[in-house]
Amino acid sequence: MEILTPEELKEKYNDPWITPYHEILTVTDTDEEKIELIEYHPCPVGSDWMITQYKQTSPLITDAKRDGNKHTYYVKKGKTELRLKPSYQAAGIEEASIEEDEIRIVHAGLAGAGVGAAFCRGKAEGVKRIELLEKGGGSKVGRAAIITPKLKKVIIGLDDTDIPTEGATWTLANNIANEIQDEKGYKYLEHITCQLYPNNPNKTKNCVSIILVFAVKEDEKEDLISSIKSKLKEKTLSDNTAFVVYEKLDIPEAVQQYGLEAKKSMKYFDEAERIAKENNIRIEYVTGQGGLIGALAAIGLYNNPEEYAKVYYEE
Repeated sequence: MEILTPEELKEKYNDPWITPYHEILTVTDTDEEKIELIEYHPCPVGSDWMITQYKQTSPLITDAKRDGNKHTYYVKKGKTELRLKPSYQAAGIEEASIEEDEIRIVHAGLAGAGVGAAFCRGKAEGVKRIELLEKGGGSKVGRAAIITPKLKKVIIGLDDTDIPTEGATWTLANNIANEIQDEKGYKYLEHITCQLYPNNPNKTKNCVSIILVFAVKEDEKEDLISSIKSKLKEKTLSDNTAFVVYEKLDIPEAVQQYGLEAKKSMKYFDEAERIAKENNIRIEYVTGQGGLIGALAAIGLYNNPEEYAKVYYEE
């Protein structure tokens, strides 16, 4: 076994068939029972082949998806023995563990998938080191442990920053998130616009709320939240700006139901506050309370891409 940093791997192995991944991040939550593995694939729109192979090969993977070149794998902690089979089960994850401030993922694959398992991933930004267990290539098995920092996921739902004459919540939220990433280095993962009840008489115009998702170290979470609050307070135009914070990978069922209902009907402050508190969702009032309704609904819609943008019409 060789233990190498990405820099050492690049220096020692520079074969023309190695194409490095751009970046790899590993995210968990307070329970630390599940891992969200995020990989930015080297090819422009990623690889559906890789998503399919990993899902059907490894029982540790509960789901996987591709969004452009961003691959996301939802992984259970544990260890398994992969039955690699060319074309059918060519690559997967055989071990996943959380060790203090690090996450260790063991990949294995046949032929080109084995090169990806070790060399391509090992050279990515975000990797601390690689344990090269077996060198892949040709028809051989490649196997390696990729060690990355343990990051925590922070999901922000926010609403109500504009007024009828000016402003736009989705753009302000995106600009603030990018500013924080540039200034602090906190990884800005996702921005999602959620369509809510279009007949709400209190809407500015389109009636949407926003999700922002970050990956940060445990000791960076409070600073992230404080930074979002201070930037919103400085830039918002509304007297009802609020946001909520959720730090687990799975959204509570009651909150999911609330998000779906908020797309189809009017919702009110008291219900939103009660559901947020019952489900340990942190509330941050910036300039007022009204934004809580849409902010909580956004959290409820997270992990539900079929519903993000859907509009429900009334006859």
